[in-house]
Amino acid sequence: MLPLLTSLQIREADAYTIAHEPISSVNLMERASKAFVGWFVNHFPDKKQAISIYCGTGNNGGDGLAIARILHGHHYKAINIKITRFSDKASEDFNTNLKKLQNTIPVTEIKPGGSFPDEDSPILIDAMLGNGLNKPLRGGYQKLVKHLNELEKTVVAVDVPTGFPTEGDVQAESAVLKAKLVITFQQPKINFLLPESGPVMECWEAVNIGIDEKFVQSLDSPYQYITEKDIRQLMKPRHKFSNKGIFGHALIVAGQAKTMGAALLCSSACVHAGAGLTTACVPESGLTALNSYLPEIMAIVRQGNDLPEIGWDKFSTMGIGPGLGNDESSFNLLCDILTNYKKPVVIDADALNILSEHKHLWAMIPEGSIITPHMKEFDRLFGDSKTWWQRLQIAIEKAKEHKICIVLKNDYTIMATPEGKAYFNSTSNAAMASGGMGDVLTGIITALLAQKYSSRDACIIGTYIHGKAGDELALPNRMHVVLPGKVINQLPITMAKFIA
Repeated sequence: MLPLLTSLQIREADAYTIAHEPISSVNLMERASKAFVGWFVNHFPDKKQAISIYCGTGNNGGDGLAIARILHGHHYKAINIKITRFSDKASEDFNTNLKKLQNTIPVTEIKPGGSFPDEDSPILIDAMLGNGLNKPLRGGYQKLVKHLNELEKTVVAVDVPTGFPTEGDVQAESAVLKAKLVITFQQPKINFLLPESGPVMECWEAVNIGIDEKFVQSLDSPYQYITEKDIRQLMKPRHKFSNKGIFGHALIVAGQAKTMGAALLCSSACVHAGAGLTTACVPESGLTALNSYLPEIMAIVRQGNDLPEIGWDKFSTMGIGPGLGNDESSFNLLCDILTNYKKPVVIDADALNILSEHKHLWAMIPEGSIITPHMKEFDRLFGDSKTWWQRLQIAIEKAKEHKICIVLKNDYTIMATPEGKAYFNSTSNAAMASGGMGDVLTGIITALLAQKYSSRDACIIGTYIHGKAGDELALPNRMHVVLPGKVINQLPITMAKFIA
């Protein structure tokens, strides 16, 4: 896993690298600036295009000055620098890089109370404040950021957009310089992966600057970013002489007469994600649809949501909730399951809404179970949050309290575990934003639990391959929308690539 660090931990990692590599701080800054330029020149190759680099007087500004010099060395000639002198303070590395320019690039200073210089460059590089901001912008920076946003230029931020905190609450009214691209150092910042980043950055790219990886791992950050390498290590191959019994028997309890689509998608995803056997517990009115949709799925028919006699022990796990409804009979059904079944289960959709209205059911949920709420379901369960940072902290707290895994669905889906960790998924795309996609995810995670993956690993693998299957469909083909059924059919192909 790739650790995601707070601003304090980033400074600690920088200091450790400087002390133990060893390397001077200004040379580490040079290395970071070269990494930035290496990515920048490949995506902005027009060397005649004017570029304005806005630099503060701290180390982020020092990065900006070094970037200006290196770009000039790459024959970008239409560069100018604007230094924000809103304070008498300047870092030593900033001053060192300012001296290195030797009057090769035009420099303008912006001072408090003064007017802002004309801006004719189509591209702005933002190197004003960087990481570590812990309060909204005020004064000169606030006015400058608002002014630059009104110009609607192409902004490329160095490490972090000015005004955007790397972690903690993001206030909706805060002034942030909106970036088309953020080229960030070593790893994404935690808040990049939360929805408040959406309005202020179109995309980000992390570049390696050689921070000591062993020390970063030793910091034991509670926030982790899932990579393809992690999935390759976690997924188990299928060996010769395997049989369906080895891969578990999953029960999907879902659907009503008018919501059988959710039950069909969830059950089909469970089959395609590798459960040895999948049984769907559905209303009698849905049996024909189930048999027509996928004959590989067995059925338990319920009358009015009353369960028939079931041998609970024969099921490895259950997925409960998609299309189940929120009436009294659905409540009674959920109570019946939680009373009689003591292995980990996956709870989603209508079952979550029942849980939010009947808090006493929390005590009945088996340890190691998984809940998979979207934002509104999460807030109904745990109370309204003003920011996504608050939701992140609540997810960690509640996962520990109830000894469950919480899959908080989002662009970078968050998985909180009883150990106090939060894992961010790195796959999926906007084309997957369609009804039924959450039912598919529930089926996948249920299938992985049936195959004896741990709850944590089932969440991590399930969320990743769900998003990866969508990526493999949408991105190469530039598809605007990917339907859940298409993702289901892609699952076996996607999964096979990780155990080859």
